[in-house]
Amino acid sequence: MPGGGGVNAHISDSSSTGAARSSSITQTRIIAAEVCSDVRAGQLLDPSFERHTTQIDARDRRWTQELLYGMMRRRAFLDAVLSDRVRGGLVRLDPDLIDLLRLGAYQLLCMGSVPAYAAIAQTVELTKTRHGIGASKLANAVLRRTDRERANLAVATPPDPIDALALSSSHPRWLVARWVARWGADDTAALLTANNTEAPVILRPFGVTRSQLADELAEAGVAIHAAPLVAESIELGHGVALTELQAFTDGHFFVQDSAATLVVQYAAIPPGSRVADFCAAPGGKTFEMARDAAIVFSADRSAARLQRITATALRLRSTNVLPLVNDARHPALHNLDAVLVDVPCTGTGTFRRHPDARWRLKVSDLAVMPTIQRSILRAAAEAVRPGGLLIYSTCSLETEENDLQVETFLAEHPEFVLEPPPDGSVPASTIDAGRLRVLPHKHGTDGAFAARLRRSE
Repeated sequence: MPGGGGVNAHISDSSSTGAARSSSITQTRIIAAEVCSDVRAGQLLDPSFERHTTQIDARDRRWTQELLYGMMRRRAFLDAVLSDRVRGGLVRLDPDLIDLLRLGAYQLLCMGSVPAYAAIAQTVELTKTRHGIGASKLANAVLRRTDRERANLAVATPPDPIDALALSSSHPRWLVARWVARWGADDTAALLTANNTEAPVILRPFGVTRSQLADELAEAGVAIHAAPLVAESIELGHGVALTELQAFTDGHFFVQDSAATLVVQYAAIPPGSRVADFCAAPGGKTFEMARDAAIVFSADRSAARLQRITATALRLRSTNVLPLVNDARHPALHNLDAVLVDVPCTGTGTFRRHPDARWRLKVSDLAVMPTIQRSILRAAAEAVRPGGLLIYSTCSLETEENDLQVETFLAEHPEFVLEPPPDGSVPASTIDAGRLRVLPHKHGTDGAFAARLRRSE
């Protein structure tokens, strides 16, 4: 369940108490319904949320984020509760109506500062506007029953232990079964718990020291904490409006989880190198490498996604980053000192940050994604000069996307060898057989994998 948003939830909802009683619908709940609609249509949660919340204030934005992201983290549990209280189960209902019930139930059961009458009345009115009076009566009956029975609310535990773990953790069963087979039930349960913990915001100082950035944030009244594994990074509490900080305007930081920072530190690219970051958007690793590189060609196939890198480069006043529209499967660059390929992947290491991803992922993706990754890795190898470095990375936990890709590549390309980074580049706990392996339940970060491959002279 997400934490840190209770105060903001109360502020946002208390401001709409009168609205709830007068049957008007708050903008935050309208936005939540629209984002759910986007996600069902195949859009990603993050960009949809960003697009819909540009015009609301920081407190309402924080409340909406807690509602949406929290609901998706607890979806399986909410579905079990609701199915027991809908005649014939949820499967007979319109998918949009199901999402509205989930949002209402999450407010009732998981957002303690939202009054029950507001959660129910607002959901009923929202349902009426989207589906008519009949559906609103169903929503009213289901949510009122859920509220009445909350003290004795119980969901039957499935007899199969995998089913039980999938339900209690709100993850797809097939994925839980994979992880239990690989790591065992205890480690998998720890991973699932980590996935259901709201990810913190981690800042990387840029152009200033950590101490200088910390002083700036303290002057702005922002509470800061030590970030896991990366001493120079700063962890923030939840609910900080980053773009309103002077340090943001002045280009003194960018946002990057410790796992992504570790990929670049593991790469240990020599200062003054000519580097390419393929599949670069949104650009965090580009700017991490730009600290020491002579030039970083920040390449992505999407011109729209590169606009974000260009904007960040301007804000950070970074002069050695060159954005480049280029498909990594057909690189336009050659004879580079180092190439980073942070390939598209299933993203199973970032479920705490992207709770919609667990529900979007399919078994077939574990066949499709490795094919794409192999083509990118093979092509990127041609851009590395003799004696140069090729760094392969993912934010996946899956063997097919990580170790098997590296082993297959090395078997096909004897001119490359796996080369561990220099001692002290990253914490020893993150190195596994010369490869970087960062796990959410072990390290308190997102998940990440990387392999450092040296081309012979």
